[in-house]
Amino acid sequence: MSEEKLYLKPNVVFEPLIDRWYAWSHLISPATAALNITGRHLSIMESYILAPSIHAEAVLNPKMRGGPFMDFGGGRLEEVKKLNDDTKTRRANMILFSKAVKELDKMLATEAKGFGLEDLYQKVPPILQGYVELFYDRSNNPGFRFFESLLYKGEFYDESAQSMAFWITNNDHRPFCLSTPRLNEPEVLHLNIPFSHEGIDELARMKRSPQTFSYIREKLGVSEKDEALFKTFFTTTPLPAYNKYTGDKIRMRYFGHACILVETKDVSILVDPLISYYGYDSEVDHFSDSDLPDVIDYVLITHNHQDHILFETLLPLRHKIKNIIVPRTEGGRVEDPNLKLMFNSIGFKNVTEISELETVEFVDTVITGIPFTGEHSDLNILTKCCHLVQISNFKLLFMADSRIMEPAIYKHIHKVIGDVDVLFLGMECDGAPLTWLYGPLFTKKITRDQDATRRLNGSDCSRGISLVNIFNPKEAYVYAMGQEPWVEFISSIKYTDESNPIIQSNNLVNYCQERNIIAERLYGEKELLYDRQAAPVELV
Repeated sequence: MSEEKLYLKPNVVFEPLIDRWYAWSHLISPATAALNITGRHLSIMESYILAPSIHAEAVLNPKMRGGPFMDFGGGRLEEVKKLNDDTKTRRANMILFSKAVKELDKMLATEAKGFGLEDLYQKVPPILQGYVELFYDRSNNPGFRFFESLLYKGEFYDESAQSMAFWITNNDHRPFCLSTPRLNEPEVLHLNIPFSHEGIDELARMKRSPQTFSYIREKLGVSEKDEALFKTFFTTTPLPAYNKYTGDKIRMRYFGHACILVETKDVSILVDPLISYYGYDSEVDHFSDSDLPDVIDYVLITHNHQDHILFETLLPLRHKIKNIIVPRTEGGRVEDPNLKLMFNSIGFKNVTEISELETVEFVDTVITGIPFTGEHSDLNILTKCCHLVQISNFKLLFMADSRIMEPAIYKHIHKVIGDVDVLFLGMECDGAPLTWLYGPLFTKKITRDQDATRRLNGSDCSRGISLVNIFNPKEAYVYAMGQEPWVEFISSIKYTDESNPIIQSNNLVNYCQERNIIAERLYGEKELLYDRQAAPVELV
């Protein structure tokens, strides 16, 4: 008798880890990974070992949400000590790399005084020699760039540090994940496999295409001791069939946060995937990965922040994704890693870089890169790009978390692309300070006053109004607010009615509605059908 074929349960979480910490994009690129290991992971662990009770108290304080505090209630001290020691041993080369980056910064600040730099190559720390190019900017300030592709080929990109944790979730609520490592738990299966492992794709396919238990166990290398737990991830019950859109209109589905699916009968485009799991009762109606098509033609990535590039969503979708479009960058600067290199390194194919006003064309669709200003704490980040999606004559403009500091930029853009039909704009206008995300990358200490003025801010109402008045949309939607409960674990955001982003976005919605522009702050789920030539014709 042949072995029974099984389906993967729809609410199995694919949690990616690096050194047992939740994996996000700055832990993939070797340079940012090294600096985060020393400036974030080791720093947090050593702080916890010294004063676990302080961490326990801070986690309970809403004002400290998202801070560098471990969520172990003051316990599990021996396990944290072991992880700390193991990290120092296994990642010794990355610790040396991190120290060398800071030494190089200091050497250039001390010795590069506007004269030729060639002699200074001998003073580059040995571990970095051959990986960097020195330069001056136009104000004669010294700097350096990495040959980032070489870093991926050498000792500093170590797939053995990657692993996957699989577990079943039954609700949307999870603690903030970036400050607490994933230690062993009885209901969590840890597999020491890299993110590029083909077994991840095979497991994800089993949500729709059943396979035998022995097949998938062998593919993933699951040990005998973990077999009983692994079996709990499967069922004989298939998911409801996905109903592919076959109409003549354009279907827009909002999946939460900044994730939008745009479909026609011919093409599917998924923007900034961050998707809730399916299979449990939720207080918020929402689409899930079971509502995604079997083939996703294009995934669009707007920028390199963890709530817009979520490997937990992307890895299980990898087998469905035909193409990924990412912002182009070739700078080699520590703070601005290359997304194409990153995605290629973890098993994604057909990754295309797009620049501002550059286009990708297919079927009757054109995707155009649009300048993305602000929201990066005034750092010279090039890896950010908004997108205009034009299907036939219908235009949807995804502005992500852009802060419209200089409307004249978009007046120039309007001359090129004209009015749009639908505008999406993020309005998390009280973003975290510079050091919350980029702090480990700095050599010089950022003062508290500097930190307070350089934030990860999206647009407020006045900036949103300027965009609406330039592009004259028939509809305007506020999104990317981090409001949904399934986003909180990665963003730490929790609003009240008195929160400034809520007040500002309410004001923008009211402004639009007073001018007969359909407007709403999106939350949970939303589905609209649009005619290709004109305004929306049907609300679902």
